[in-house]
Amino acid sequence: MMAAAREHHTMPLSVLLKRELANERVEKPDILYGQACQSKKGEDFTLLKTECQRIVGDGITTYSVFGLFDGHNGSAAAIYTKENLLNNFIAAMPPDLNRDEWVAALPRALVAGFVKTDKDFQQRARTSGTTVTFAVIEGLVITVASVGDSRCILESAEGDLYYLSADHRLECNEEERERITASGGEVGRLNTGGGAEIGPLRCWPGGLCLSRSIGDVDVGEYIVPVPYVKQIKLSSGGGRLIISSDGVWDALSDEVALDCCRGMPVEAAAAQIVKEAVQVKGLRDDTTCIVIDILPPDKPAAPLPPPKKLGRGVFKSMFRKRSPESSSQIDKEYLEPDVVEELFEEGSAMLSERLDTKYPLCKMFKLFICAVCQVEIKPDEGISIHVGSSDFGKLRPWDGPFLCSSCQEKKEAMEGKRPPGDRHSSDSD
Repeated sequence: MMAAAREHHTMPLSVLLKRELANERVEKPDILYGQACQSKKGEDFTLLKTECQRIVGDGITTYSVFGLFDGHNGSAAAIYTKENLLNNFIAAMPPDLNRDEWVAALPRALVAGFVKTDKDFQQRARTSGTTVTFAVIEGLVITVASVGDSRCILESAEGDLYYLSADHRLECNEEERERITASGGEVGRLNTGGGAEIGPLRCWPGGLCLSRSIGDVDVGEYIVPVPYVKQIKLSSGGGRLIISSDGVWDALSDEVALDCCRGMPVEAAAAQIVKEAVQVKGLRDDTTCIVIDILPPDKPAAPLPPPKKLGRGVFKSMFRKRSPESSSQIDKEYLEPDVVEELFEEGSAMLSERLDTKYPLCKMFKLFICAVCQVEIKPDEGISIHVGSSDFGKLRPWDGPFLCSSCQEKKEAMEGKRPPGDRHSSDSD
């Protein structure tokens, strides 16, 4: 029955042309953003760039990046990550990729960028750490990489809520607790003596309540910088991203954060979310919010606020794609589904799983370049990322990707396969 329907007739040229025109129109949506912060410790930092350039053939295309860095035990790690993560992830991207290849290579390059940033910062022997939520927007494709407990949520034009980051708090992530204990760490609450335990679950030594971060050299190498990565493609109607530090999410639910700023332009929306969070719990922590609207080019910049009683679905009216009055039944029959699509999701902390790539993607990455720090390595010096895994016996000697010796040492340390170095106690997050 379905086969017969597909063979019913060919697609009219007018429909093909109309679809191509529509695709061109939404290929580069308008990106509006605003941020707000109320500071308690001065350890939250943001990165907002909408005109990052990339050479494609004879031309140049642009993409946007938005980062939120919530530091703890000082601001050094957050500042360093803000200044270096973008360049490190770009360095991990193969050159001369077309758009589809570039988008497909993003998840792996972001993992390499996070790990290199952490490795370089730890060599400075500074004891601070930072959470990171880092979003790359290319056309309608959003790729988010995250470590820690800042959060990125999306409300689509259709009014649906999507979570684009993972929460790496030990209190609520059993899988991460098991990974840390298997790697040699201890997870427990603060012991005040006499058997009494208080507060959230923490990793010891150090007392950090996060399982992933950048920095924190004194806490334990099983606190890893390997990010959770999610990649989605928006519908042509666009959507609204909210990236906030835990100062917001400790006070507001996702729905409340979206509802309290509905209909507001981005700058006012970010300020309203921060205001609401501080009203609920007071200013106990740095409280930072970035709001990003991804809009079809013909949408108004600041829609009028609709009545709040209409609830979350009202967002749909802000971004609804206009249907041309001439739209016919045959057009509707051939239009592809215009919904949010999930393109990629992976949260493993194992580098062998995160940097491995299947054909044809693997052909984009150079064979004799360290998959993390991008230094050149001689053929007989590279160490396969699969060394020590159960599948290693099935692989050929030239099966990569490969790591340099120092990045291999870091990989083994993160997996609990080498003795820990000297550590010192630190303030917890």
